[in-house]
Amino acid sequence: MKEASPSNKYMKNKTIIITGASSGIGLALAKSLAKEGANLVLGARKYVTLCEIAQQLEYESKVKVIAVQCDVSKEEDCKRLIDQALLTFKRIDILINNAGVSMRALFKDLDLLVLKDLMDINFWGAVYCTKYALPSLLNNKGSVVSVSSIAGYRGLPGRTGYSASKFAMNGFMESLRVENLRTGLHVMVACPGFTASNIRNTALDKNGDQFGETSMEEEKMMTAEQVAEIILEGIKKRKRTLIMTGQGKLAVWMNKLFPAWVDKKVFTLFTKEKNALIKY
Repeated sequence: MKEASPSNKYMKNKTIIITGASSGIGLALAKSLAKEGANLVLGARKYVTLCEIAQQLEYESKVKVIAVQCDVSKEEDCKRLIDQALLTFKRIDILINNAGVSMRALFKDLDLLVLKDLMDINFWGAVYCTKYALPSLLNNKGSVVSVSSIAGYRGLPGRTGYSASKFAMNGFMESLRVENLRTGLHVMVACPGFTASNIRNTALDKNGDQFGETSMEEEKMMTAEQVAEIILEGIKKRKRTLIMTGQGKLAVWMNKLFPAWVDKKVFTLFTKEKNALIKY
């Protein structure tokens, strides 16, 4: 294995937990971090897939990788994930709350259990993992990162539960950051643009079933690998917030200045998606 370049040594021998690590951004993060010499704790529900990923990364990058079956909506699973990391590595340097699920349905048609599922996974999953990892993160002046979305700054039609969960995550992380301004803990929220991953394929419909297909043009989106590289650089530079696209930055700022105008623009944009839920 090639010796890490100076810019890559930040991650070497650090213990990093990644939730939702079996696919998409989580998997891309795991691959990039392994190349940089980090020891990894990978959490996801798909345990067999996760074990295969761990074995491959250990073989290719000569780092220690453990797989822990974890449904982040369950507090006991999150505690076990953190406990296993501490048992194996004795420390936690970085926690990346990446596990998440999306949805696509109008609120008037929605089974409320779908909203509960989204909050349990997207919000409570981050809260549970952060709570149990926090003592070690504080001790090591480490980083806690949550992968959020522009939907956490701007409500999107057909994504009421998703936007609500990301707004909640953003508020939690902001409060946590302020509480720890003098402790040395690094708190970062990462907001990718629309990313080509399976989150839309696994998005929940009005009944809580998976769509199995995307409503957007994946080829025009960021790749999971691009998102992972931006997140890694953000951790190294201990950034506060990452809004990864010009369109996203514009949406956040315009929403603060001209929210009613943005309402109309967002409405128009979502009337153009495949099998649009809202129409003129």
